[in-house]
Amino acid sequence: MEAIFIFLLLSSPAWIVFVVKYQRYSKSTYSKETKNSFLKVLRDKGLQGEYYTVQKLDKISGYHKTLVNCYIPNGKGGMSETDIVFIHETGIYVIESKNYSGWIFGKEEDRNWCQMFPNKRKEFFYNPIKQNQTHIKVLQSQLTSIPASYFKSLIVFSERCELKKVSFDTTSVEVFKRNKIGKVMKQVIQKSPKVFTQEEINHTYSTLKPYSEVSEKVKQNHVKQIKKYKS
Repeated sequence: MEAIFIFLLLSSPAWIVFVVKYQRYSKSTYSKETKNSFLKVLRDKGLQGEYYTVQKLDKISGYHKTLVNCYIPNGKGGMSETDIVFIHETGIYVIESKNYSGWIFGKEEDRNWCQMFPNKRKEFFYNPIKQNQTHIKVLQSQLTSIPASYFKSLIVFSERCELKKVSFDTTSVEVFKRNKIGKVMKQVIQKSPKVFTQEEINHTYSTLKPYSEVSEKVKQNHVKQIKKYKS
């Protein structure tokens, strides 16, 4: 009887879907780069957002390498955590992933942006364009031979939100929802010349890779610093 129950459980549609998703995750760039378990990603919406974003980046044409969660010293005694660094033939795409829901309001010059929920409750968060500008400056401090014009800022929001009133003028910045990654990247790549060879991409990846392999202590200290800054 127990054997029959286990068989039915393992052959149920829900279990089959779980196994398929697990196998897909195990083979993903995100899994290889972060070493996060599948269950950990399932339980954390922020990690899910990063995973789905990297999934879509894997399909981008042209030679490229992806780094996730780089903790780089900011020169002020702390760390700058960059969600995703996508090193492509046409440049270095620095990605801030926001797995938010609700309505999003914000302008490039604002200090804070607003997230509004259906019940009209509002929460404010630091302007992701400014946040990513800091990430890029810190990356540039480690990649001094690469021109500033090669860096591009991408702010990627979840499909679960609506970008109601979001405005920006800087040409090196793109703000969009995750389901638009393929379309946006295709447009950007088409109008961008190739600036890196495969060897240069591999070298840049190797230079930054140690910053994505920091200890849990470093990560925890970074979280504490952020909470201290916000308080």
